[in-house]
Amino acid sequence: MADPIKDRELYDALRADGASQEKAARIANAAARTSREEVGRKGGEAGSYEDWTVDKLRERARELDIEGRSTMNKAELIEALREH
Repeated sequence: MADPIKDRELYDALRADGASQEKAARIANAAARTSREEVGRKGGEAGSYEDWTVDKLRERARELDIEGRSTMNKAELIEALREH
């Protein structure tokens, strides 16, 4: 079976930098289709999870159907979102 990640080096760097699996895969695959420079220019202004409120983190965790979110503290929510 072929690796679904088209730019494994970029994916691993993004994961090490704290990006979620989904986000890292999306960026790595987009970079493989065009170029890393193009993808870098295209990025948004989502901000860091550390800047989010617990309510916003829980809302995002609910959107992603992360189990146990209602009892998680901020650090646990951030970790769960990054691991998703």
